[in-house]
Amino acid sequence: MANNASHRLRDWLLSLYQYLLPQHILSLLIYHFTRHKIHWLTQLEIHLFRIIFRVNMDEAKIPYSKEYPNFNTFFSRALRESVRPIAKYREIACPVDGHISQIGTLSNRKLIQAKGWHYQLTDLLGHPQISLDSFYQGSFATFYLHPRDYHRVHMPLDGHLKEMIYIPGRLFSVSPKTVNGVPQLFSHNERVINIFNTEIGPMIMVLVGAIFVGSIETVWAGQITPPYQGYLRHWVYTKENKIPKLSKGQEMGRFNMGSTVILIFPTRSVEWLSHLAPNARVLMGQNIGAIR
Repeated sequence: MANNASHRLRDWLLSLYQYLLPQHILSLLIYHFTRHKIHWLTQLEIHLFRIIFRVNMDEAKIPYSKEYPNFNTFFSRALRESVRPIAKYREIACPVDGHISQIGTLSNRKLIQAKGWHYQLTDLLGHPQISLDSFYQGSFATFYLHPRDYHRVHMPLDGHLKEMIYIPGRLFSVSPKTVNGVPQLFSHNERVINIFNTEIGPMIMVLVGAIFVGSIETVWAGQITPPYQGYLRHWVYTKENKIPKLSKGQEMGRFNMGSTVILIFPTRSVEWLSHLAPNARVLMGQNIGAIR
């Protein structure tokens, strides 16, 4: 326990500078920088990025760097259809390529942010009209997307979109050290909450923004941020306004630069695979759990 506390203090001290950064201004600059159309500069950016982060372009639908008009289209590139098989019937499909940050069961509607450190589901969702009765001891998994990863987000199950909520906030880094150092990070950062009706009840997918993550999109609403807005926005989907229906494995959104996805299921609805643990590498579409 003392070792965890000392690591947390160290990571908090290393993260202090982020409180002083003009997070939204820097992120907006990166947003525009990754969309310029200076061809030679775009190719240089992609080349350096591929070397530094060892990006596997063999999996990309467009494997040739010269065919990307700007850095953002490269970063949010699509994969070839055959490279990510989707989990079978009554299995939960992993929504992203990345690493598991935390995984487990909610305790009194609390999620684990880092070892020995919890935060409230009510704070994460930040909206008093969301019913949490189904999630008292629900299941959750938090996924961290490394810069080298594929950055589109896919459906773990078939679902009808019920609500989408944009919550403004800070843009702290979501690197493992910052997550271990900044209290209530996921509840403070800007995020887009998506609530789906599924065969096992409501499913919540939270797309968390971060420093330099200049944009979050969904397939039904397009780009949600930027512009950065200082107020909460809430969309409710009904039969009258054509409820979006998405199938398991279908793309539901993307980050234009990397971040974190938090997946939440109702109490006693799913069982995670026993070998999954923090820091485990996962790929979009793979089986991560079973419907009970």
